[in-house]
Amino acid sequence: MNILIKYFVAIILYFIVFVANAQTTKNSLLWKIEGDSIKTSYLFGTIHLIPQEDFKILPKVKRAFDTSEIVTLEIDMADPNFFKEVVQHSYLKEGEELKSFMDDGEYTLLDTYLKKHTKTGMIAYKKSKPFLLMSTLMTTMAGKNITSYELSLIGMAKQANKEIEGLETFASQIAIFDSQPYDEQIDGLIEMLDDPKKMNDLYSKMVTFYKEENIQGLYDYMDKYLGEDPEMTKKLLDDRNVNWIGKITEYSKKNKVFYAVGAGHLAGKSGVINLLKKEGYTVTPILK
Repeated sequence: MNILIKYFVAIILYFIVFVANAQTTKNSLLWKIEGDSIKTSYLFGTIHLIPQEDFKILPKVKRAFDTSEIVTLEIDMADPNFFKEVVQHSYLKEGEELKSFMDDGEYTLLDTYLKKHTKTGMIAYKKSKPFLLMSTLMTTMAGKNITSYELSLIGMAKQANKEIEGLETFASQIAIFDSQPYDEQIDGLIEMLDDPKKMNDLYSKMVTFYKEENIQGLYDYMDKYLGEDPEMTKKLLDDRNVNWIGKITEYSKKNKVFYAVGAGHLAGKSGVINLLKKEGYTVTPILK
């Protein structure tokens, strides 16, 4: 399973709260962060894509959101310069075309799929990096009427006149993909299309776990798909978690913050929860 497929699983599965030690941790999507040097803040685990009928802002999450002064996501997608940054880092170098990184059979398969599900073929991705193509495939596989917790929280923040911040940039995220050859990323996309049922089943199971806040079930499920690749886990999760701790400390010293990140970043030895505890903060689950 190459890095692009693993990242698909990471987006769908790792964007769920899970805990490495289920015996001592309660099921919860929301955690309180407390400490002598910071203002009380909250950490919420999101799922990137979810059917509209399954989307819900729980009362405990709404209370934490309302009592917080600012909202901090992985990336500040409300920043006026965000779209400019996306355009700057999502397209191939001058003279390159995405078609050159695949054979004719792969191009035809992708083109046919896109025309069927989006009414637009590969011509729309002529100059795009594989990441943009992957994002489209993920969205189509998730089904119709899909929504996002991140976009919903941005809307809530704007309505409440709350400042929005980011823990990292789009450029730093896209750099993870740029570290892998584009032809290998295309192989990952073909693998997705070759076994759509596997991806659909994986996604459906994930939604069930998320709605139930089934911490142990999610941990076991993710470990099955991602546990064999420590290098990928380090790039996508561990390194970024370490980088976020300083930001969290900085923001929470000044304000009560509602943090919303892909929840796979929360658990494990190098997870945000454990790293915050190592810094001397108290991190507890909010159960209701």
